[in-house]
Amino acid sequence: MKWVTWEQIGVDRMACIWLIRRWIDPKAEFLFIPAGTESLPKGAEPFDIPGVRFSHYRGHCTFHTLLKEHGLKDPILIRIASIIDEADIVQEANVEPTAYGLDLLCRGLRRISRDDHEALERGMLIYEALYAELSTGEH
Repeated sequence: MKWVTWEQIGVDRMACIWLIRRWIDPKAEFLFIPAGTESLPKGAEPFDIPGVRFSHYRGHCTFHTLLKEHGLKDPILIRIASIIDEADIVQEANVEPTAYGLDLLCRGLRRISRDDHEALERGMLIYEALYAELSTGEH
């Protein structure tokens, strides 16, 4: 399946791509379109674009929406959703110290990558490592 989102991926879209590839659609292909593009490619599932099915809802990031819509209840994924909420959306209180660092790393990856495809390939390792570390139960 093809998935489409806006260019210049950040902490939430990078996490969504990791989630889609690892847990929802291992054969997924990703398309990136300029922000604000109104005409979406036919046959591609849009995500993290305002007004689409898989986007921000009720103060939560798109990663959270994807978990909910696909019935994923893994506690590590739910924790990662909380971290991304804090990194991507202004919160009244911050309780996840990892959020700020994760956002910085994702921004940095985008800056040192030629394009979104390269950034996401590099970002996959960060999210895989985050999942592995949180799975130890030490945090």
